[in-house]
Amino acid sequence: MGSEIVIDAEDGHRLGAYLAEPSVPVRGGLVVIQEAFGVNGYIRSVADGFAAQGYLSIAPSLYDRQMPGAQFGYSTEDLDLMRKLRAGLIWGDVLKDVDAAVNEVAPAGKVGIVGYCVGGSVAWLAGHHLKLAAVVSYYARDIVGFLDRPPRCPCMLQFAERDVHIPLADVETIRDAFPELPIYVYPGEHGFACDARPCYEPESTRIAGRRTLALFRKYIG
Repeated sequence: MGSEIVIDAEDGHRLGAYLAEPSVPVRGGLVVIQEAFGVNGYIRSVADGFAAQGYLSIAPSLYDRQMPGAQFGYSTEDLDLMRKLRAGLIWGDVLKDVDAAVNEVAPAGKVGIVGYCVGGSVAWLAGHHLKLAAVVSYYARDIVGFLDRPPRCPCMLQFAERDVHIPLADVETIRDAFPELPIYVYPGEHGFACDARPCYEPESTRIAGRRTLALFRKYIG
């Protein structure tokens, strides 16, 4: 369904992105932010899924400033490199790249963002700094460190109850800081929504996906 394109950030950096175009009436735009594993087959399938729901969907390659085209599967052999790239992300540059993706799909109408793993943290920050209609964040461990930069648009957070990377105490800290924010905790582990991983939890994924789409339907179209 999708295609590989190149987009331009405001500082002149050119990055790759996966663009999935709807074959049904367009509801708006959506930026899909990668896990720590890059814009791999799973993230492209997520973008395709949202395109099938009517959203012009784009997944920008946030590792391109360090290693163009970097993407990984879910074996252990690439973990050290993946972790190095994840640690090397500079949030200000990431936001420039996300903004370029927002601009690419803005002709479709209102634009939302959804992120997974490190992408969930990116989505949270993008909701504060960029013009977006809605934010959905899945299992983002960095949010607890960015409580001073909450999204300025409707937002939903999704966590897992057995996440070894995100203590439930952190989730409660976020909930205490934003009692009005819809925050859901699902049976499962970090990455429960990824059907390419052993931690995949189909029922949790279904419920989280239904809630995600409901938010986007309400605030994007």
